[in-house]
Amino acid sequence: MTITVLLADDQAMIRHGLRLILEDQPDITVIGEAADGVEAIATARRLRPDVCLVDIRMPGLDGIAVTRALAGPSVTDPMRVVVVTTFDLDEYVYGALRGGAAGFVLKDAGPALLIEAVRAAHNGEALVSPSVTLRLLNHLNATGAAPRGRAAQTPQLSGRALEVVRAIARGRTNQEIAAELFITLSTVKSHLSGIQTKLGVRNRTEIAVWAWENRVVDRT
Repeated sequence: MTITVLLADDQAMIRHGLRLILEDQPDITVIGEAADGVEAIATARRLRPDVCLVDIRMPGLDGIAVTRALAGPSVTDPMRVVVVTTFDLDEYVYGALRGGAAGFVLKDAGPALLIEAVRAAHNGEALVSPSVTLRLLNHLNATGAAPRGRAAQTPQLSGRALEVVRAIARGRTNQEIAAELFITLSTVKSHLSGIQTKLGVRNRTEIAVWAWENRVVDRT
C-alpha cells in the first residue's frame, strides 16, 4: 500500500528536499504541496492524503492552526498531521500535539526519522523527536508541576497500562512497546484502546500529552 503525503511549507526548496527524501521510499508518494496555511487546508481537504507534513511558520495560517483545522477535536473526520519544523519551542510542541498532531519532528532530525514519522502516523501511531521529548520531560521534572497546574491523575490504570503510557510518552511505536514489555502486539493495541477510553482521549498523541502534563513518566 502506498502512503500518500501532502507537503505544506512556505519554502519551495524545503518542499523539494522533503519530496526527494520521501519519494525515494517505495511505499511513499507526495500527491500535493502547499506554500501557506490556507492553501494547505484547502489542498488537504481536496486530496485527502494519508499524512500531511506541516511546517509551523507559514503565511496566512500557521502550522498549529492548520493542524487544528485538519485534525482537531472538533473535526468529524480528522486527518493525520505531522508537524515538521526547525523550531522546538514548548508552545509549538504543546500547541501542535493538543491540536491533534500525530507527530512532531525537527527538520534536523534526519531523513530516517522523517520517514519513520510518516509511516507511524499512517499506522495510527505517533512519533515525537527524541530531543523534544527529553526536553519536555526535563522541564516537567525541573518545575515539579504539570504545565496547567493539574495534580497527577491515574484514573483506574493498571501497572501495565501505566507502563504502556510511559512508553508512548517517550515516542515508542507499538512494536517497540511490545518488545520492551515482552508482550504481544495485539496486547499493546488492547491496552491502548482501554487507556484511551479511561482517559477520555482520541489517540496516542493525546495519551503522551496527558502523561507529560500529569508527570507519570520519568526520564528513562
